[in-house]
Amino acid sequence: MIICGHRGLASLAPENTLAGLQAAHQQGLSWVEIDVQLSQDNQVVVFHDEYLDRCSNGRGQLRQHSWQQLSELDAGSWFGDEFSGERLVLLRDYLARAERLDIKVNIELKLYPEDSAAPLCQQVSRVITEGKFMPDSLLFSSFDPIALAHMQSLQPGIARALLVERIPDDWQLQLQRLDCRALNCNHRHLTDTQARAVSAAGYQLNCYTVNQQHKADTLADWGVNMVFTDVALKQTPSARNRAPS
Repeated sequence: MIICGHRGLASLAPENTLAGLQAAHQQGLSWVEIDVQLSQDNQVVVFHDEYLDRCSNGRGQLRQHSWQQLSELDAGSWFGDEFSGERLVLLRDYLARAERLDIKVNIELKLYPEDSAAPLCQQVSRVITEGKFMPDSLLFSSFDPIALAHMQSLQPGIARALLVERIPDDWQLQLQRLDCRALNCNHRHLTDTQARAVSAAGYQLNCYTVNQQHKADTLADWGVNMVFTDVALKQTPSARNRAPS
């Protein structure tokens, strides 16, 4: 089972920053998950919240600020003095650093009320194309099926994952319609039966946010492919991939 650093590695460094990416690298992780949204001037910024207040010294909605304004904010001091001066980062710069570190990236397309999926997807696609980033090093995910449909059209060579809180009854129909390769769900609501059904249908199953080793081990036994975590969990082979005893 793959261990994917959540927002970089959120227990060791400020989330969605280059420092978090470096922390994931130092822990030997091969995957990280990040969130992206648009600035006022349509730059793709790596940031989770709709508002700047929690994870920077900025105030107000991210979408109401230009990249020039955002680039001057301190995105590290809230986490710890040793990260003072850590900056917000653009997707293109984050992916370039991840490529150098040989880390794959799950890009969550973050949409809040008043956001439109099309502009974000178009700009993300532009970043991918201009940066010539390798398709097999990326995974798009979103709670918004419209965003995934846009990415299906714009970047068909990059895998997509539908994000859900609970696995819906029509999960297979939704995955087929969007031509998704994976389903990302909250581990708290997942059952063994559901996990095995997703795997049996030929899809990857990824779970967020798993911060306890015993839970990761259980999910591995269920056949879960990847877990998103804030902490440095140990690699656990999925039951179906273990050598027979």
